[in-house]
Amino acid sequence: MSSLLLPAVVFLPLLGVAVLLLIPREEEGVLRGIAFSSALLTFLVSLFLWTGFDTTRDTYQFVVDAAWIPGLNVRFKLGVDGISIWLVLLTTFLVPVTLLSATRAIHKKVKEFLISFLILETGMIGAFLALDLFLFYVMWEVMLIPMYFIIGIWGGERRVYASIKFVIFTLVGSLLMLVAIFYLYVKYAEVSGGQYTFDLEKLTDLQLARGAQLLCFAAFGLAFAIKVPLFPFHTWLPDAHVEAPTAGSVILAGVLLKFGVYGFLRFAMPLFPVASHELAPYLVGLAVIGIVYGALVAYAQDDVKKLVAYSSVSHLGFCVLGAFAVNPRGIEGSIYTMLSHGLTTGGLFLGIGVLYERRHTRKLDEFGGIWAKMPIFAAVFLIVTLGSAGLPGLSGFVGEFLSLVGAYEATGALPYPKLAATIAATGVILGAIYLLWMFQKVMFGPVTNERNQHLPDLSAREIAVFVPMVAFIFVLGMAPRPFLGAMEPSVNRLTAMYEQKRSAPSDRAYLLSGGKGTAPTQGASRGSESQAAKLAVKSNDPAVEKP
Repeated sequence: MSSLLLPAVVFLPLLGVAVLLLIPREEEGVLRGIAFSSALLTFLVSLFLWTGFDTTRDTYQFVVDAAWIPGLNVRFKLGVDGISIWLVLLTTFLVPVTLLSATRAIHKKVKEFLISFLILETGMIGAFLALDLFLFYVMWEVMLIPMYFIIGIWGGERRVYASIKFVIFTLVGSLLMLVAIFYLYVKYAEVSGGQYTFDLEKLTDLQLARGAQLLCFAAFGLAFAIKVPLFPFHTWLPDAHVEAPTAGSVILAGVLLKFGVYGFLRFAMPLFPVASHELAPYLVGLAVIGIVYGALVAYAQDDVKKLVAYSSVSHLGFCVLGAFAVNPRGIEGSIYTMLSHGLTTGGLFLGIGVLYERRHTRKLDEFGGIWAKMPIFAAVFLIVTLGSAGLPGLSGFVGEFLSLVGAYEATGALPYPKLAATIAATGVILGAIYLLWMFQKVMFGPVTNERNQHLPDLSAREIAVFVPMVAFIFVLGMAPRPFLGAMEPSVNRLTAMYEQKRSAPSDRAYLLSGGKGTAPTQGASRGSESQAAKLAVKSNDPAVEKP
């Protein structure tokens, strides 16, 4: 049963798509019910990942490994560990909540919208679980196509421009990543005696020469930096967020942006540790700039949706900062910030969607006095805003605090860790300023606009959307230990492997597991050989001799 769990989580949304294809497009209520039920079932099944997850193990669990394209030795290999499990659960949680929120907002081509959303869910879950680089790339592209349609068909006035910009940015980065993936595929065969593979666990044993690592890291890193989005690769994000429908903005901020940081943690850092270490100061520098820049530009906005869009540039900077601190506190803080950001920023976009459905404007000057007319909504929106601002006791505080502490202690990974952490900490203050300023402009003061006089408060459906979001914002803020405890073994394994591999450079490629064609050249030191021995990984491949 456990061997079927991950495929079930990945493909249950596609089962919903198959059913939707059989239903006439005129039956909107039935279509919405099937799509929501499919997403809700996916979430319920994904909970078995948590109940069956062994929090003491640092290896992948529920692994599925089957032949997919035998001629290229492409495997359908899935697995989950402490780094990915919470991101998978965040995805399966947000999708049904978002579909429920879209009941009033989406009225044209409802069937096509629901199909696009469920295909997007399969791509997102598959990318988080993929342990074969070719499979990961396929799932990465599967995410791109439905989001392009969600923005381009159901978005705002400039939706075509925003969707094309989104595709161009993402596609350029991903094509370079594909080139690097095939380079790894060929290079592994060269040093292993002709054994081609896309298997991440096997490719992690491949120690590339420094120059090759720098080039491959640049290819992977560009794709991930665009996805974060890391300054200055962020310019596609405000347009995509502003023009996307509310449901698209929630998933874009809540899940898709996480693939940038996740990609660094899962692929770039383990595969190219020497390059990661050398380029970490530059990435951290860009992250710190993004934290401050995103906060300042957010404060300058008069469109509430664009304000929240720029806040993502700032918040995701903390994730990159924590990740490249390369210590347990920093990486755990990075992952935790991703979880919190998915809930709080997703909640902010849902709140903006509520206002837009009632007023059909997002201009801050059009609001004021909303608390008096929509007290339930105002109270919910206040909790989400404070969670995003990092108030202690709510989800945002834990992740940002750990990321800053991790960066402050990263003396071995960064040249000026204390300076980086100090400047980044100003982003917390600036975040509180622009978020509370936004809340004050929208909620307080007299009702100066006549159209705000009779706004209805949250409906039962809208309350059902916000209650679980608010509940988890409190849970993550008040009880972080279970979440951090599940991450800890996998994070410790990643940091230990990274530290050992980055100290074992060579001037040509070899396998850390030893064997045929794998010895470092004479330019490699005795230390690198001993490190390689320490990192020896058992292989089931008969072509690779055991040390």
